[in-house]
Amino acid sequence: MREGFQIGPLTIRYYALIIMAGVLLAAWLATVEAKRKGKDPEYIWDMLPWLVIGGIIGARLWHIFTPDAESVKAGITTAWYLKHPLDALAIWKGGLGIPGAVIGGCVALLIYAKQKKQSFLEWADIVVPGLAVAQAVGRWGNFINQEVYGLPSDLPWAIYIDPAHRIKELASVERYHPLFLYESLLNLLAAGILLIIGRKYKEKLLNGDLFLIYLILYPVIRFGLEFLRLVISPVAGININQTTMAVIAVVAAAILIFRHAQKPKTQPEEILLSEATSIVNEIEPESPEEGFNDEELQSEELDEIEQK
Repeated sequence: MREGFQIGPLTIRYYALIIMAGVLLAAWLATVEAKRKGKDPEYIWDMLPWLVIGGIIGARLWHIFTPDAESVKAGITTAWYLKHPLDALAIWKGGLGIPGAVIGGCVALLIYAKQKKQSFLEWADIVVPGLAVAQAVGRWGNFINQEVYGLPSDLPWAIYIDPAHRIKELASVERYHPLFLYESLLNLLAAGILLIIGRKYKEKLLNGDLFLIYLILYPVIRFGLEFLRLVISPVAGININQTTMAVIAVVAAAILIFRHAQKPKTQPEEILLSEATSIVNEIEPESPEEGFNDEELQSEELDEIEQK
């Protein structure tokens, strides 16, 4: 399978085009969400370069510090990258980690929001449905590169992997789980859930809730799919991607539950009493001098009648 095409001396890779398509689709969806929440959608296009650069840097650093097992076997470790800094910059050779991309994007958004005096949590809620869509689209770049496939499989939807892209231990095995497809479909489902929750429960949501829900949904997806991965990223003997996802999902769920448990609950009776008191205070005169005295009014009316 061809991985790109030539325009003169320049090689245009399909993987890069797919990633950019996902980014633009995510940005468009974020503008829709921004308008729905009464925010200026121009902020999205203004912050987009920040998010893309932060995401790429974070994704590359994640790969460098958590190389997969096959890279380690080939001698491409963190220490090797530190000794070969130019190769550390060669993202076109592969090696981008989604957990790092999310972290890098969050750092970039935090810096941007602080400079523009905007709410990080509010904009994070606006961005995350599109982020899930971008991840769903971007995974098809893995299909083009014949990477991120799972365990051998004889299921009807199992995909064929070229011999050049198979790991040595399974060189004779032709068909595998389309792990990229599973993650793509589940990310689309996550995006749909975020959009539905954002609309159906908008009166009950706090700023940052959708962001926290995303930090539950995607880590759960990734945690489960790691069981089907052929090549993991071991750090100190553990699958660092799976372990990190488990920790993030648990912490995000705990924060979400805690912040709503602490949310003050006002009873309907208290609301009505407060509104009634406010109305009475507006109608009631501030002092006896400024108000009406019924007895004085009746006395004045009797005096006028007697005079007549």
